[in-house]
Amino acid sequence: MLHVRSIWNGAISFGLVSIPIKLVNATENHSISFRQIHVEDGGRIRYRKFCELEEKEVSGAEIGKGYEDADGTIIPITDEDLSHLPLPTARTIEIVAFVPEDRIDPLQMDAAYYLAAGGVPAAKPYILLREALKRSNKVAIAKFALRGKERLGMLRVVGDAIAMHGLLWPDEVRTPEGVAPETDVTVNDKELDLADALMDTLGEIDLEELHDEYREALEEVVAAKAAGEAPPESPEPARGGKVLDLMAALENSVKAAKESRGEPPAEEAEIRRLPRSTTKKSPAKKTAAKKTASKSTRTTKKTATKKTTAKKTPAKKTTSRKRTA
Repeated sequence: MLHVRSIWNGAISFGLVSIPIKLVNATENHSISFRQIHVEDGGRIRYRKFCELEEKEVSGAEIGKGYEDADGTIIPITDEDLSHLPLPTARTIEIVAFVPEDRIDPLQMDAAYYLAAGGVPAAKPYILLREALKRSNKVAIAKFALRGKERLGMLRVVGDAIAMHGLLWPDEVRTPEGVAPETDVTVNDKELDLADALMDTLGEIDLEELHDEYREALEEVVAAKAAGEAPPESPEPARGGKVLDLMAALENSVKAAKESRGEPPAEEAEIRRLPRSTTKKSPAKKTAAKKTASKSTRTTKKTATKKTTAKKTPAKKTTSRKRTA
């Protein structure tokens, strides 16, 4: 961690205890970035900064900050002005409370940082705060100033270090009104059972196994183009459609998840279908009824034939007797 450049130096204010620290980014971006180019000749597109008054390009050293007033007046603000803000958190992470971690809404989570102890004298109070957080099973809520504004932060223990998550202010988180479906839809116990089965089948996963497949595919395309080769073809997209039978979709999802894990398919007895599946079996019943009907018809025909034969036989005997007389 020592080789990573700190982005902020200050101290943690823990009551009357002050802990010198350095703020270090806890995450890094591995995304592939692109440059804007002129499609016709591949030339780089660059943005140049011009002064409106002098109508000439200026360098970065000549550019400062300014606040635009309501009437359009620009009020210059220097870095020195910002460094002397009448704010106690300008160079201090001021802990204001300790709360259970589940009190923090994940929607408030922002960027993450590591807090590195600022030198040997900071080691003892740093470890004291770390162990106090561990034993209490709580997180510290703090206020600090960074990049021109005051922010909220949540301090928690990660391994042997103290990490801080920037938090959005409560009024910066939108309410979910109008997001959920407004239609009156209910789900039954069978559908929930299958959803639970799918969740159990998918199970847990080691997050270390997950990787950015989009970035890997993009790297393949870039490498092929650089070598003058045709980029690899994309696989055939899965054909999706409207889910007409939610139960069937859930059952197929469970089967697919088990097959991907090499598990044997579930027994038919474990699969429960919607009541309407009984309607589908009606033709089978009709067929059975037809078969029964046809059997009874054949039986009736045979019986009728026997009766007819039986009736005809005596008639022949009677005729023969008359001829004899």
